Amino acid sequence: MAVSTISERIKAVRKALNISQRDFCGGIYLSHSFYAKIETGTRNPNERVYELISNKYKVNKDWLITGKGKMFSETPPDAELLQITEIIKELDPIFRDCIIQQIKLMANLHRKSKEGINIKNP
Repeated sequence: MAVSTISERIKAVRKALNISQRDFCGGIYLSHSFYAKIETGTRNPNERVYELISNKYKVNKDWLITGKGKMFSETPPDAELLQITEIIKELDPIFRDCIIQQIKLMANLHRKSKEGINIKNP
């Protein structure tokens, strides 16, 4: 199915990233009600919205505006990782450090399990 309107293309980006309207519009600092109107075609996005979508979600701006070319200018970001990053940025340093240490521990355990190393529950 061709995505011929700007609202269809913006919705297609959100669907390709597999994120909700609320999370998508939060990532580009738009109110949910304003964004929903863009997706339904009752409001037209302005240049600022094009820039925000293009920069935040690595969308090809020409495709976004005209429908020509590829949807993404580079490999699309992992939306869940972007959300996690934003949450971690808001934390106090002590909590941020704790989470980073936990992630490192989990990555190490995962790596060992893939290597076939027996991991015992402490």
